[in-house]
Amino acid sequence: LFIGIILGVFITGTAAYFVPQAGADNVWPFTQQQLVIMKQVKETLKEYQVDGEKKGKIDDDKMFHGAMKGIVSSLEDPYTRFVTPKDLEEELMQLKGEYGGLGMYISMKNDRVVVVSPMEGTPADRAGLKPMDEIVKVDSTSIIGKTTEDAVKLMRGDPGKPVTVQIRRKGVDKILTFKMVREMIKIKTVRSEMIGNDVAYIKINQFIEKTGKDVANALKMAKDKKAKGVIIDVRNNPGGLLHVCVDVASQFIDGGLIVSTKGRFDRANDTLYADKGRATKLPVVILINEGSASASEILAGAIKDRKRGTLIGTKSFGKGSVQTLFDLPDKSGVYITIARYATPSGFMLDKKGLQPDIKIAGDVEKDKKKDKQLQKALSVLRDKIAGRPVKVDAQTPAKKASGKTAPKAKKK
Repeated sequence: LFIGIILGVFITGTAAYFVPQAGADNVWPFTQQQLVIMKQVKETLKEYQVDGEKKGKIDDDKMFHGAMKGIVSSLEDPYTRFVTPKDLEEELMQLKGEYGGLGMYISMKNDRVVVVSPMEGTPADRAGLKPMDEIVKVDSTSIIGKTTEDAVKLMRGDPGKPVTVQIRRKGVDKILTFKMVREMIKIKTVRSEMIGNDVAYIKINQFIEKTGKDVANALKMAKDKKAKGVIIDVRNNPGGLLHVCVDVASQFIDGGLIVSTKGRFDRANDTLYADKGRATKLPVVILINEGSASASEILAGAIKDRKRGTLIGTKSFGKGSVQTLFDLPDKSGVYITIARYATPSGFMLDKKGLQPDIKIAGDVEKDKKKDKQLQKALSVLRDKIAGRPVKVDAQTPAKKASGKTAPKAKKK
């Protein structure tokens, strides 16, 4: 199951769901009058629109796909969306970890296209784009009122070709302009290194199929180097695959509840548990920020609620819903939000975000000594290693899922 968005990435699951078939009592999706009006609009466009006589302007497939997008968008859920056959092929290709573009994850927030996070070492990262930057223009095309898919199409392209992106940034009065050149984006999901002789630093950029194995290799490095503690960095990580997130969590949490999902039908209601016997016993600190979304929030929420580690940084993005892809006969598809997820304590973080145990503002810096959040994480982790008490911020009690308590963690 997908739970994020790609310039993106989503969080999704691989479980098969079947598209309901039209029965004899509901062959037509709309009333006869509504269908007649749709036909009238098409013919009127063909007859009177100034460019309607141009070849390819009145295209049945384009009109049909546009109508499908309109049907889905009427739900006003930015994560429930229709994708054309070509767009779906490109999105699934990106999950494999390589595509031509700028290297950023985007999403809809308050009806605006915003940057969730730039990827390390990409044109977007080098140019200086930041989480929560609102994209307002790509080259000469305004993005105001458009969707993430529209923005993706404009920013993706052949490596070597330039593109100009204009953004609105909180606290800055003027529109900022970034001129970039597209590159082949190869997603490196995990980067790890030792900081000093005692701390293993593991940066997780995204949760795709190979992430679990990459984290396991990073932990092996930590063991070989005799690390005494681990910093997990999921800042600017927009999410990814739910089952991969649970796999990663199993390497830090020894059994028990990781996340529960709550939806309208039985299969959408689920509880997912960590594997038993795989987790490292090293003390853990995890870094989050406003670019940590979806699967990142599941991992951080589980570590926080299961008291496995300390969260440091700023409030996370607040993307707490699960989408499933329904394949359609013409190779198009529709992503539908089927559930919202809760952390082990029962906290529903959708549109709220996850609060850190220790709040500290700051940007992700390439120079580690200038990275205030990382330096705080190092200080806290070394206190843990030395057995010294760690002082956390006062926490407002989290609101649990309506009327229900989370199931008790149980061994698996």
